[in-house]
Amino acid sequence: MATVTDWLEGARVRTLPASVSPVIAGAGITLWEGTLYGPILALAFALALLLQIGVNFANDYSDGIRGTDDHRTGPPRLTGGGTVRPGVVLAVALTCFGLAALVGLVIIAWCGQWWLIAVGVGALLAAWFYTGGRHPYGYMGLGEVFVFIFFGLVATAGTVYIQSGTVPWQAWVAGSAVGLIACAILMANNIRDIPTDAVTGKRTLAVRLGDTWARRVYVLMLAVAMGCGVVLAFTPSTHQASLLLYLPAFAIAARNSWRMLSRGPSRAQGRALIPVLKTTGITELAFALAVLVSFWASSLLV
Repeated sequence: MATVTDWLEGARVRTLPASVSPVIAGAGITLWEGTLYGPILALAFALALLLQIGVNFANDYSDGIRGTDDHRTGPPRLTGGGTVRPGVVLAVALTCFGLAALVGLVIIAWCGQWWLIAVGVGALLAAWFYTGGRHPYGYMGLGEVFVFIFFGLVATAGTVYIQSGTVPWQAWVAGSAVGLIACAILMANNIRDIPTDAVTGKRTLAVRLGDTWARRVYVLMLAVAMGCGVVLAFTPSTHQASLLLYLPAFAIAARNSWRMLSRGPSRAQGRALIPVLKTTGITELAFALAVLVSFWASSLLV
C-alpha cells in the first residue's frame, strides 16, 4: 500500500516551483500596475498547482504503462514501481485536471474573458499528450516547448491579464525568464535519464542532443533567463538597485552551471543530478520572488 511519502514523490513536489513561480512573477507586475486582486490571485495559484500535479501524475501513469520507468535513475514512480495500480494514478491525474478546469472557469467567469477557455483547453490537452496518447510529444523532444509556453509565458502573462486586462512587456520578459528556468528543470531531469530513455525509445531533447550538448543548452537556458533579470532591473519601471534582488538566483544558477560543465569531481551526473534538479527549482523561485519584490518596491516609490 502506498504511503503518504509515496504519493508526495508521485506528485513530484520538487517540481512545484515551476508552477507557482510564474504566478508569483505575475503578481509582482500587477502590484506595480495597482491591479492585484487577492481572491483571483489565490485561484491562479490553485490552478497552476493543480495543473502541475496533474501533469506529474499523468506522466507517472503514461510512462509507467509503457515501461519507460522500469530502470529509472531517479526516485521510484507509483505506476512503474508497482506501488499503486495504474488506474488509481490515472484517476488522481484526471481529478487534478478536472479541478484545474473548474478553477479556470471560475477565473474566466470573474474576468469575463471567455476566449480564455480555448487557452485552458489547450493547456489541458498539452498536459495530457506530453506523455499520454499514441504519439506523445514529450517522446519527440518537444517537452520544453510546452513548458516554456504554458509554465512560462501563459502562466505569467495570464496572471497579469486576468487581473488587469492588459499585459505589459515586462510580463513577457518575466514569463520568458521563468519559462526558461522551468525548461532547465526539465532538461536536468532528462539529462539524468538519458541512458534509460534512449533504451526505451523516449527521444527527449536531452537524448537527441546527447549529454554534452544537453548540458550546454541547460546552461544557455539559465544564462538567458538571468539576462532577462538584468533587463527587468534596468527598466524605467524598476530601480537599478533591484538587481541586487536577483543575486541569489544568479549565484545558484552559476553554481549549477559549473556542476553541469565541470570535467572534475564536482561534475553532476547520474543520481548526483537530483540535487541540481532541486536547486534549479529553487533558482526559479528565487528569480520570481526577485520580480515580485522589485516591482512591489517600485509601486511604493511611484
